[in-house]
Amino acid sequence: MPAENADRPVAGGAPRGAPAAPPPLTGSTLALGTVALSLATFMNVLDTSIANVSIPAIAGDLGVSPDQGTWVITSFAVANGISVPLTGWLTRRFGQVKLFTGAVVLFVIASILCAAAPNLSMLILARVFQGAVAGPMIPLSQALLLASYPKNRAGTALAMWSITTLVAPVVGPVLGGWITDNIAWPWIFYINVPVGIAAALATWAIYRRRETPTAKVPVDAVGLSLLMIWVGAMQVMLDKGKDLDWFNSTAIVTLACVAVVGFAVFL
Repeated sequence: MPAENADRPVAGGAPRGAPAAPPPLTGSTLALGTVALSLATFMNVLDTSIANVSIPAIAGDLGVSPDQGTWVITSFAVANGISVPLTGWLTRRFGQVKLFTGAVVLFVIASILCAAAPNLSMLILARVFQGAVAGPMIPLSQALLLASYPKNRAGTALAMWSITTLVAPVVGPVLGGWITDNIAWPWIFYINVPVGIAAALATWAIYRRRETPTAKVPVDAVGLSLLMIWVGAMQVMLDKGKDLDWFNSTAIVTLACVAVVGFAVFL
């Protein structure tokens, strides 16, 4: 009966009525798509380390201590760690292409806010924003790249993608130090603007017709709150542990307890 067979797999393995996966890209379109996704990934990963060597200059310019300045790094890491697990839900809700392109555009805006921050509080808020929108970019860039290549070239695609994630953390401190010494620390964020705009425009031009299906998925508010609590506590603990002498610090012990209890309840 037709009703009984509606959801059965067809010969190709996909359920009847399911949208067919778009074919792999070819030629210059494939090359441009690879470059666009790689640029966005490189920009994202670069910003996890580019500010590290600039902290003394940032702290001095904003009139705070270097220890306070390290929150520029911690705030990004915490927001990023919280937003990455939300990528699946956000993808179901908005689609891979819209979410990725939107994240890149918001990352550019966040970079401008970071560069223009007049004080440490505003810079930390901008870095939280930047880290939050950066979360979906890496997993989605990988997913879009794999969908661009034939299955027999998936290994090549992953190898090229991996190069950007391995090189960027090494280049970050070197580039950040050079920019801070020779130009000014805000430019460690301003350099994201042309890169991000180019990546967003190219990605949208190439991938907008390859959007994934979307659905209105309800939000688990309790689960989301617990996720934010335990991931945030764990990330702050890992980021500040060395500075606070790990478990000799009451703050680190408290954060560890919050992370463990929050994770247990989350499960």
